[in-house]
Amino acid sequence: MPLILKQCFAALIMTLLFQSAFSQISTDSIPGEYHLQDVMETSSAILLKPDSTFEIFFSYGSIDRKGSGKWQFKEGRILLNSRPKPETDLQLSVSKIKPGDHTIIRIKNTDKQILEYFEVLAKSPEGDQFGKSDPKGFLKLPKVKASNIELFFNFTPERYSSFQVKPEHNYFEFRVEPWIMEIFVKDMILTVNETGLTGGHPLLRGNSLSYENVN
Repeated sequence: MPLILKQCFAALIMTLLFQSAFSQISTDSIPGEYHLQDVMETSSAILLKPDSTFEIFFSYGSIDRKGSGKWQFKEGRILLNSRPKPETDLQLSVSKIKPGDHTIIRIKNTDKQILEYFEVLAKSPEGDQFGKSDPKGFLKLPKVKASNIELFFNFTPERYSSFQVKPEHNYFEFRVEPWIMEIFVKDMILTVNETGLTGGHPLLRGNSLSYENVN
């Protein structure tokens, strides 16, 4: 048999074996609780429910976050998706001119404990200004004609919020949205194996992370 035919035959056999293996997986056997393995100082779990919804939990140090959505099993893989991520995690509620030689930015939220964990970048053709909020959520910068303000929340390093603003204004208030700590999942793929699942994570790098079934 020519070499190319042998290679094609071998590929066909592997494909059939792969399809056969996953044809034996029942959707009813997938629901359960799966814990992330072998990631230093990080704890995370995925709860796949029988009604095709899921919850995901993530803990790193003193940071605890969670999210939810729907899962489906298709062609041997589990696909997870949450609701679409909102465009920003804050709302620009006040923008105006105030007397003084500074650009002032205030973060407002009912949970006062998070107010000091914001970083702000005021972007201007004259030069960018960067600073961090104080425990009361205030940030005072040298007066700058900013056309864009970007806000970073230290507990959600995977995303930031950006706002177009009026350059003549120098006082801005931002209200924190309730979903600022929520985990958003888009097309996260997991593969079923003998001990649990293998795949990615919305907050971690890599597509070969291991999740152990703890049921």
